[in-house]
Amino acid sequence: MGDRLYIGLAGLATDVQTVAQRLKFRLNLYELKEGRQIKPKTFMSMVSNLLYERRFGPYYIEPVIAGLDPKNLEPFICSLDLIGCPMVTEDFVVSGTCSEQMYGMCESLWEPDMTLREEHR
Repeated sequence: MGDRLYIGLAGLATDVQTVAQRLKFRLNLYELKEGRQIKPKTFMSMVSNLLYERRFGPYYIEPVIAGLDPKNLEPFICSLDLIGCPMVTEDFVVSGTCSEQMYGMCESLWEPDMTLREEHR
């Protein structure tokens, strides 16, 4: 979505394409109106609102948002369910069809203050 803002969309391919297009439009509109880059928490709210609008006929996706705040470079990571309920965390998020299995693996391998090299071992 930008230099320091990323979104991963796991789910139904047509819904992934539709949501990606709508988010690009809303993000461009936001940045034109505000004249600045969007903060990751604000983008999370934007995604949450988009998904909640369709709560009775939801998009079958589970987004993961990761980014750095444009001002202080504070890291941010969260995931959302298909109706837009966010789960903000400090360590890791998992999403998609194998999320239950991934939680166990991430919980056993993740340690506080890991370096990038340690994460890819």
